[in-house]
Amino acid sequence: MIFNLCKSSSHLIIKMQSCNTIPSRYLSHLHRIKQRAFVDGEWVCASTDKIFSVANPANGEILSKVPDMDVKDIEVAIKAASTAFKEWRNATAYERSKVLKEWYQLMVKNQETLAQIITLECGKPFTESIGEVNYGNSYIEYYAEEARRINGEVLQSTYRSKKYFVEKQPIGVVGLISAYNFPLAMITRKLAAALAAGCTTVVKPATDTPLTALAMAEIAQEAGIPKGVINVITSSHASNPIVVDYLCKSPDIRGISFTGSVQVGKIINEKCAPHVKRMNLELGGNAPFIVYNSADVDNAVQAAIASKFRNSGQTCVAPNRFLVQDGIFDCFVDNLVIEMRKLKMGNGTQSDVKIGPMINIAQLEKVRQLVDDAVSKGANVILGGKRAPLVGDLFYEPTVLTDVRETMALYSDEIFGPVVSIVKFRTEEESLFIANQTDVGLAGYIFSEDISQVFRVSKKLEVGMVGINEGIISAAEVPFGGVKQSGIGREGCHHGIEDFIDYKYICLGNLTL
Repeated sequence: MIFNLCKSSSHLIIKMQSCNTIPSRYLSHLHRIKQRAFVDGEWVCASTDKIFSVANPANGEILSKVPDMDVKDIEVAIKAASTAFKEWRNATAYERSKVLKEWYQLMVKNQETLAQIITLECGKPFTESIGEVNYGNSYIEYYAEEARRINGEVLQSTYRSKKYFVEKQPIGVVGLISAYNFPLAMITRKLAAALAAGCTTVVKPATDTPLTALAMAEIAQEAGIPKGVINVITSSHASNPIVVDYLCKSPDIRGISFTGSVQVGKIINEKCAPHVKRMNLELGGNAPFIVYNSADVDNAVQAAIASKFRNSGQTCVAPNRFLVQDGIFDCFVDNLVIEMRKLKMGNGTQSDVKIGPMINIAQLEKVRQLVDDAVSKGANVILGGKRAPLVGDLFYEPTVLTDVRETMALYSDEIFGPVVSIVKFRTEEESLFIANQTDVGLAGYIFSEDISQVFRVSKKLEVGMVGINEGIISAAEVPFGGVKQSGIGREGCHHGIEDFIDYKYICLGNLTL
């Protein structure tokens, strides 16, 4: 039996759960799979003792049961972060940098365990999970260094008797709300920047993937990050609206950083507006992947595979609309299909698996409905086009659709699945019209050997990030974010600090010089 110590109102209750809560073959990293939330340096249950299950989407096995927290629990977490802020804000840049470096070193030391947890709760292949850990850790390393470069200014004064100074100060306690598809990197990108700036945090990981965040919190504690600086709260899908609403409305939360869908981002923005909170929204994309006649087709195909099928297409920067010029259309499609046939579906713990499951039944149904709608309206299925029940309940076949038109929902909707929808175009102007015919603009991809065309198209493409002859574009050193309804602000690089900093102007007067 596995024992869970949960707090009641005035004493401890021992709850017993069957030993299949965490399958025995995962015991090598059992110590990092948690069954409690992390608040004020302690491992706690919900005040109501409610729990919800976290399952492996590849096979449905229950990995853990974690607290289903509500407003009372969030209040405790915010209070802990507020108390910790009084000391953390006064830590020197060197002190914050030093502890972030220690956290980074321990995260590297535990990279295999973290990758195992990601694969178990998210479903992505283990090799991808290792890649995510390395990528996510790079943000901790980067902001450990950036903490010592948050410099103020001495400005030129109008008057001899005055000196003008600008200081950068942390805004306070921030709420960090993350998506399921990158359960480590989505959090470190926000959390490391916030800690470097001197903020304290309440982290709300995605309901489907909270175990990675809890493991990270434990490692942060081992690194010496003070109690209350990082608090990780967990809640079920049913409780999420209440929890997020409270984070948005609490006067003690001075900023919100959210990664997720455009629809939810708009709701969060609306809830925060009356309180004039600092906002960072990294929302959905509908990335065009434009292949021109001059492109190196082999390179374009390999980039398409790398960019589209990470996490089974469940990434916000995944190519969503493949626009291929008529001169190389058939060649590109044929070569892409050949490479896609090599992608094996299955449990990500298997070394040769390249395609994992959808995260849950809702996401699977969304993909199925989009494909079925397109087929019913005349799309041509070149490959796939259906669920893969023999592999598992949440698997969808890698799919290629051609003859895609405006009347089909997937022409304009973000797919977030392993589906390639291809549109043939004739001219550069036509490709730009199609690419920009959307309310969002996160990432875009251009494949061309014509350098003049590359500069023309990248300038006119209405997105925040452009990959030219490259499908993997994100890094800690560059700004991540979009335009239009793809969000507000940037994460990564030195710009990622800005959402966690206030500027304070100081005028020193009546000087005798």
